[in-house]
Amino acid sequence: MKKPSHNRKHLEPYRKALRNNLTPAEAFLWKQLQRRKLKGRKFRRQHSIENFIVDFYCAEEQLIIELDGDVHKNPLAEEKDEKRTKKLEDWGFKVIRFENRMVFDFLPSVLKEIEDNFKK
Repeated sequence: MKKPSHNRKHLEPYRKALRNNLTPAEAFLWKQLQRRKLKGRKFRRQHSIENFIVDFYCAEEQLIIELDGDVHKNPLAEEKDEKRTKKLEDWGFKVIRFENRMVFDFLPSVLKEIEDNFKK
């Protein structure tokens, strides 16, 4: 399977808009991930892979972090998220998901789970 393309030009305005309007949970987690704060890994926010824009991406680890708010809590959205995750995993990425409230209520556990998904 061919390698997926990253940060397609036509998605740039969307990525920029998303970066400028992070959800509270994304902004909170970003403070922990930016500037290589988590074990020296570089994360990008609102990074696109093919036509998907993922919340956070670490190229070194091929790791994608998705945060899910209430908008994801219905059968249609869950099915869409599952298909999207499957496609990203087929391309060789590891995808981990957290509910927004987990980031606020259990930040140390969230960071530990992210670290546990590093290839060591």
